[in-house]
Amino acid sequence: MTTQDASQPQANSLTKMQAGLNESSEPMTTTYTVNWQSQGSPSDHLTLGHDASTHGPDVTTQVLKQAGQLDISNITTLKYEIRLPGLHGLPLAKRISLDRAAEVQLSCRLKSKYSHLKILQVTWKKGSEIIPHNKTENGWSIQLIISDVSKLGSYSCILKGQQEMRATFHLQAPKIEAKEKPVISYKGDMTILICKISEYTPIAWTWYRTNRSEQIAINDSVLADKYVIDRVFANVTRLKILKLTEEDSGLYFCEAAFKLGKSRGKLQLKVLTYAVPLKPFVAVVAEVATLVTIIFLYEIYSKKKGGAKHKKEFDQIEQLKSEENNGSEGSSARQRRTESLS
Repeated sequence: MTTQDASQPQANSLTKMQAGLNESSEPMTTTYTVNWQSQGSPSDHLTLGHDASTHGPDVTTQVLKQAGQLDISNITTLKYEIRLPGLHGLPLAKRISLDRAAEVQLSCRLKSKYSHLKILQVTWKKGSEIIPHNKTENGWSIQLIISDVSKLGSYSCILKGQQEMRATFHLQAPKIEAKEKPVISYKGDMTILICKISEYTPIAWTWYRTNRSEQIAINDSVLADKYVIDRVFANVTRLKILKLTEEDSGLYFCEAAFKLGKSRGKLQLKVLTYAVPLKPFVAVVAEVATLVTIIFLYEIYSKKKGGAKHKKEFDQIEQLKSEENNGSEGSSARQRRTESLS
């Protein structure tokens, strides 16, 4: 069961606000709580303030501070929490979009009515890698510095006790919004393919088209008579394809580059000839013509068969009349002979 972060646009707005808060030496903290009620619908709560660190040593942050790899006073601190167990004990998951470096705290916490449960073992993992965690009140958390694309991925907490409970956080680049259904256009026309990302601004956009098994980057400055890439809006890209041919059909990809990773969207283009829409009409006309022809032939056959039958009946009637006439003539002849003999 997956919960979507309803407060994600607010998080991005807070990230943009950070430029005006850089005078402070302390990082800005954004906290998200995913609270599954009995109905199974998530409710997110957003708070803004200074970093209220969890109990216990902040292992990852301390190591990075010592290494001097990143000045964490200049990045946003985000906190996400999932409360366990999920509806009917099912695993929970949450997708988190990040477009730039951030300090992220991920927490798994037992709901208050389940705080009495005895938890024997708690493990945080990214894939098969075990990650050290901090213990909080009825919860367990990890602190991460997401500084490059290698730090993105799925982080899971597994609680083992009377029953096993699991929650997974999917850290990813912002998702591209693209049309799922195929884009249909006609030979000789022009079409526009559109990709966009809400609430985030990519550093750059790149378009690709498939040529059999390989993907080729589209350079509209070289092929200006064929492609035009619209760069009016930073979070929207439009690919205009001119003078469409059937060879233009296929898959197209739009790729957005962020400070923290890349994201891709897929679109499918189908180029038809103008004869294609007429095919169903032609098929219907052909079926109607066939049906009319069958009916016509059947009428002719019926008339011929009826005429032959009528002629046969007529011949039989004429034969009966002839036999009756012959019988009458024979009777009259016999009567005349009888009279002459008497």
